[in-house]
Amino acid sequence: MAESDLLHHIRALPKIELHRHLEGAVRLETLIEVAQVYGFEMPEYEVETLRPFVQMMPDEVHNYQHFLGKFTTLRQFFRSPDIIRRVTQEAVADAAADNIRYLELRFTPPALSSIIRCSYQEVIDWVCAAAAEAARAHAITVRLIVSINRHESVQNGEEVLQAALAYRDRGVVALDLAGNENQYPAQPFYPLFKQAKAAGLFVTIHAGEWAGAEGVREALTCLHADRIGHGVRSIEDPELVAELVEHGVSLEICPSSNLDSGVVAAWPEHPLAPLYRQGVKVTINTDDPIISAITLSDELTRVITRLSFELDDIKQAILNAAGAAFLPPAERESLLARFKNWLTVS
Repeated sequence: MAESDLLHHIRALPKIELHRHLEGAVRLETLIEVAQVYGFEMPEYEVETLRPFVQMMPDEVHNYQHFLGKFTTLRQFFRSPDIIRRVTQEAVADAAADNIRYLELRFTPPALSSIIRCSYQEVIDWVCAAAAEAARAHAITVRLIVSINRHESVQNGEEVLQAALAYRDRGVVALDLAGNENQYPAQPFYPLFKQAKAAGLFVTIHAGEWAGAEGVREALTCLHADRIGHGVRSIEDPELVAELVEHGVSLEICPSSNLDSGVVAAWPEHPLAPLYRQGVKVTINTDDPIISAITLSDELTRVITRLSFELDDIKQAILNAAGAAFLPPAERESLLARFKNWLTVS
C-alpha cells in the first residue's frame, strides 16, 4: 500500500489518544490571530514566520533544550480566559477531525495561569467547560489529566492537586508529573501522588524519557503510577520490561516526540517495536501535535512505514489504549468492546 493510501486508511480508523498536551496542541493560525490582537512584535504576522519558534525544524538540533524551548514561546499566547477556552475547543475539534473517538487531554494550570494571574481552579474550570462543550459538538469522549512540573515547588503541586480534585465530576480523571527527569527529582512529590491516588485520581508519570529505566521503576513503586508517560528507556532494563509485562502496565509512547526531543537518535533505534514484541502494552500518541507537526494518523502511519509494524499491530495498540483508559471499570470495558467491534470491521 502506498504511504498516501495508508494514511487515508489510518485516518478512517477510530482511534484513541492518551498522551496529548493542550499547550502543545494549538493551531498555528490561532497563534497568529492572538499575536495580532495582543500586538506581539513580529516581522510579519505569517504562519511561516512563527513556525520555527513553536515547531521543531528539520535543520534544528533535536534535543530537550530546543524541544522544551518551544513551550516557552507557546505559553506566551495564553493571555485570556477566552484564549484558553478557544484552544481547548480547537484541540478537541482537531482530535475529532482525525477520527479520535476517545481523548485524554492533559494540561498544566501553572503554565496557563502564569500571565493572566488567575487561580488554578479558574483555569481548570475553563478547560473543563470548553472540553465538554467541544466533546458534545464533535461526538468525542474527552477526559482531562492535570499536570504538575518537577521544577515547581511541592506547595505549588499541592495547590494544583486540590484544584483538580474539585473537578473530578467535570472530567478530571488523573494527575501527571512532567518535566526534566535529569535535573529535578520526583522524590519530593511522593506524598502528593499518594494523596491523589487515595482521593480517587489515576496517576500517570512522565518517566523513562530523558532519564533511564530507573525513573520508570520509581514512578511505579514510589509515585503509584497506573501508566507511564513515554517510558521508552524501560528497554534498558530487561527485568523492568518483564515486570511491565507481568503487571500489564501501559506505556504512553510518542515516537516522533522522542526523536524531536533527542531521546532517540533515529527511527530504526526507537524502542517501540522491541517493547511491543516483548509483550509490553504499548500505546501510540502524539505528545505535542504542533511541535512535531503531526496528527495521530500521521504518527501511526510513520510507525508502520518506519518501524515495520503491520496494520493489525496498530489496531492492537489502539485496543491497548482502550484497556488503559482512565475510566471506571464498567466504562472502560464498554469502550474496549466498542473499539473491538469498530476495528474488526475496519
